[in-house]
Amino acid sequence: MNISKQIAFIGSLGVASLLMVAGCSKQLHPTQKDFQQYHINKDVQADPTVVSIYEPFKQKMEAEMSRVIGHADKALTKEKTPETLMGNFFCEALLWMSAHYAHNTADLAFATKGGIRNDLKAGDITVGHIFEVMPFENTLTIIELKGSQIRQLADYIATTHGQPIAGMTLTITGNKVQDIKIKGLPIDDNKLYKLVTYDYLANGGDNLVLLTQSVSRTNYPQRMREGLIAYVSELTKAGKQVNADLDGRIKIN
Repeated sequence: MNISKQIAFIGSLGVASLLMVAGCSKQLHPTQKDFQQYHINKDVQADPTVVSIYEPFKQKMEAEMSRVIGHADKALTKEKTPETLMGNFFCEALLWMSAHYAHNTADLAFATKGGIRNDLKAGDITVGHIFEVMPFENTLTIIELKGSQIRQLADYIATTHGQPIAGMTLTITGNKVQDIKIKGLPIDDNKLYKLVTYDYLANGGDNLVLLTQSVSRTNYPQRMREGLIAYVSELTKAGKQVNADLDGRIKIN
């Protein structure tokens, strides 16, 4: 049983108990009001019966979360700057996912700073570290946008002082985009470009309504953290470190 199924199983125990209680009677009516507040703190003693139920799953979960999948020779951080090491790493991973899962590498990748929830410290990288980076249930999504729509996305990136991207370079002056290149070539307003991101943003999250107006959209079942774990694992198999560089993909004059 994988870790996601283990967590779901543990949660289902509580739901099943509630359903069993509710199913004992067609109608339940309170006979009296008796409120008492219980404080949950370190002084509360664990119930051995309850612990015996979840302990095997807890041990498996902790073992999986502690499993080392890669190594970073330097910290990948997410400062409040137009371009960050963590943002570059994340979007390069998105491009890899588009090739690995969709078998069709996207032209560019896009995420938001707020969606990446943590840094990756230098040293061993575990499954738990990836959960901290992307704790949400967001899944992989590839959309097609016209070049003119990519320009609107570039304006969003400019007015929000930079967001994580890959496959695209921007030069920004005074919150205005002066130059846009995709895969090293000037943007073509009439051309269709494939953008890889995740469903939250494709659904218009973070005020990105423009992404809901895509020419086409393909959803994939892979969760973002599953893709990140696979990406880091593939780097490790290839004898590579988890790494990123600031390459000037977003320049602000």
